[in-house]
Amino acid sequence: MKYDIIVIGGGSAGLMASVAASEHGARVLLIDKGNKLGRKLGISGGGRCNVTNAKEVDELIKYIPGNGRFLHSALANFSNRDIMAFFENMGIALKEEDNGRMFPVTDKAKSVVDALVNRIRAQGVDIRVNSPVAEVLYDEGTVCGVKLRAGEVIRSRAVIIAVGGKSVPQTGSEGDGYPWAEKAGHTITELYPTEVPLTSPESFIQSKELQGLSLRNVQLSVWNPKEKKLIMHDGDMLFTHFGISGPAALRCSQYVVKALKKFPVTSVQLTIDLLPEQSADDIYRETLQIAEQESRKAVKNVLKGYLPERMIPLLLQKAQIAEDITYHNIPKQQWLELARLIKAFPVAINGTLSIKEAFVTGGGVNLKEIHPQTMESKLMNHLYFCGEVLDIHGYTGGYNITAAFTTGHAAGSSAAEAVGRSESELV
Repeated sequence: MKYDIIVIGGGSAGLMASVAASEHGARVLLIDKGNKLGRKLGISGGGRCNVTNAKEVDELIKYIPGNGRFLHSALANFSNRDIMAFFENMGIALKEEDNGRMFPVTDKAKSVVDALVNRIRAQGVDIRVNSPVAEVLYDEGTVCGVKLRAGEVIRSRAVIIAVGGKSVPQTGSEGDGYPWAEKAGHTITELYPTEVPLTSPESFIQSKELQGLSLRNVQLSVWNPKEKKLIMHDGDMLFTHFGISGPAALRCSQYVVKALKKFPVTSVQLTIDLLPEQSADDIYRETLQIAEQESRKAVKNVLKGYLPERMIPLLLQKAQIAEDITYHNIPKQQWLELARLIKAFPVAINGTLSIKEAFVTGGGVNLKEIHPQTMESKLMNHLYFCGEVLDIHGYTGGYNITAAFTTGHAAGSSAAEAVGRSESELV
């Protein structure tokens, strides 16, 4: 059987592309090399599936620093509001949590995956799992089908590549789509890990003295060697045995990667503002006042309710203040330095974990070679790309999945319209 459209990859983008294409009446085959569909979707949002983000579109795009502006056309046709309506119309009630994150009321990613799979089955999409694709076939400037690793050739009028990037490879994202794109003449921008934990050579990291310490509502800043602030993010973070992790650290990761590539240095500086709402002067006065009120107590004990307890010895050491001194012996200059450290605790960062351990892949199919309205290749007729295989990446919080759904919808509906037109021209 010859299909109108073959969708390769059964993740967020591929499932949505299959929905949109089959809605337009196309004969669709969805192929995945794994044994089930929606594997990465099933573990997203801590297993709860953060289906999108409720921010206004212009604001939402700001949270997709990796070429988010490319999505304007796709979001104009299928926005985050449309994504919400899409799921709710299928009976998946949603709820909004902090920072606009939208989750199913069930708190189960499986309900989202099942709804999508049931939808494409109901719309007549053929599904083949455990069917890895060896290559996408092209003939005289037009896609003509795929060849499976088992040797079978399946013909189609259009192909949508939705196989993801190289992050979270246990879900099947192993970079399969890049050579298929290159064979069609596309360039792949440099791949790198984003939304990934940071590594540090600091002695207090290597000694694991802060391992497992979680900091809430702090502010992280990344600095280049010229002491220019590259980015600042608010949120939570976690000290680990290798460096730092947590939402705020993940959001800083792409800026660390780019700075280390750009400058001839082995590490860049990250600073932690432990009390973002207060100035250094406020902290200086307030901590002195607390110490005065408990003037007989050692300063390490005075500060216990004010700062993360496990960080107090390190902060005092860096400020060159003895832990056991009391209020009357506090050296004012060093106490001012302590206040400054609370506002900008330095951590040398020498890299990140690997792309395999990242949540998102940076880089991908060059967007200059893709039509933003349709996701069709500018170089090969009826070849489409969607999702993480493209050079698009956002922060965690529903932004990457929004990019996957909106590009998947654009690719599926556009491919169906294109093959519909070509078929009518033959009549």
